[in-house]
Amino acid sequence: MNFRKDIEPCCAYCKYGEKVTDERVACVKFGVRPLYGACGKFVYAPIKRRPDRPRKLRTTESDEARFAF
Repeated sequence: MNFRKDIEPCCAYCKYGEKVTDERVACVKFGVRPLYGACGKFVYAPIKRRPDRPRKLRTTESDEARFAF
């Protein structure tokens, strides 16, 4: 199930791949592959994607004092 149509194929978040090191993925179809490689058997697995870290909220001292409990 794709949430976006423009997902770039990548072994890191393929249904058939399991991350074994920081640079390698064990693929059921093709064996050990590079983390950011891709092939024609790519099937997107959204659970394997890591979202970007949320941005830190910029506050001022007056904001902190106003909302402190």
